[in-house]
Amino acid sequence: MTDSHCHLASGRFAGEADAVVARAAAAGVTRLLVPSTDADDGPRVLELAGRHPGVFAAVGIHPCAAWEVSGHDGWLESLEAWSREEKVVAIGECGLDYFHPPPEGVGWEAYKARQADVFRAQLALAEARGLPVVVHHRGDGCWDDVVALVRERGGRVKAQFHCFLGSWAQAAPLIADGHRISFTGVVTYKNAGEAAVCVREAAPGSFFLETDAPYLAPVPHRGQRCEPAMLADTAAFIAGARGIGLAELEAETEAALSAFFPRLA
Repeated sequence: MTDSHCHLASGRFAGEADAVVARAAAAGVTRLLVPSTDADDGPRVLELAGRHPGVFAAVGIHPCAAWEVSGHDGWLESLEAWSREEKVVAIGECGLDYFHPPPEGVGWEAYKARQADVFRAQLALAEARGLPVVVHHRGDGCWDDVVALVRERGGRVKAQFHCFLGSWAQAAPLIADGHRISFTGVVTYKNAGEAAVCVREAAPGSFFLETDAPYLAPVPHRGQRCEPAMLADTAAFIAGARGIGLAELEAETEAALSAFFPRLA
């Protein structure tokens, strides 16, 4: 299986990355897609991808880092250079976040506008490089804005809407346009809500599996530090909810991943 979104470069895995990768492989999770979140994260993600055959990278600026990074010259040029590395398969994690508050002294409107500018720049880079984007979306009113910005590219950039917790009505038209959603361990929670409906409704090949480690550990690990190995528990739950075998789910999601991320080989 592939964990399509895990933060292996997080400080919460400091000094343990090799062991985390080994535990994932022992659980059958042999490929990890690791996104960066800010300008400092990029080199760490690339180093991990270079050290582990099963680790691949995405390079991008998280919306919560947009205000800081846009004040530094060269951030976009750095992303462009990193995107040419052999094991970089996407641009991201990028998008919009209306949940976390802006920096002190910065108003919401200015904060949202800066996030949109940084996201647009990364969408344009993804189009130029022929890469998909890994999209973050969180907070009231964020969904419509993030979808509108993706659609500004006229279908020339495909997006993975990671940690999808929205409704089937939101997911269906995006999937029809060639975008994909991905499910975390949240779908195993009793309060999963609309995401649980999407797990049942999504057509084969229209979604991926992820942990978002070190966050959002699935049942029965809820409350612990999440690791890519725990993807096995999320996969087993989703297979059961869809009434199929785990091997069938793995085959469907792996084929979809390879088609969506051509460099993921």
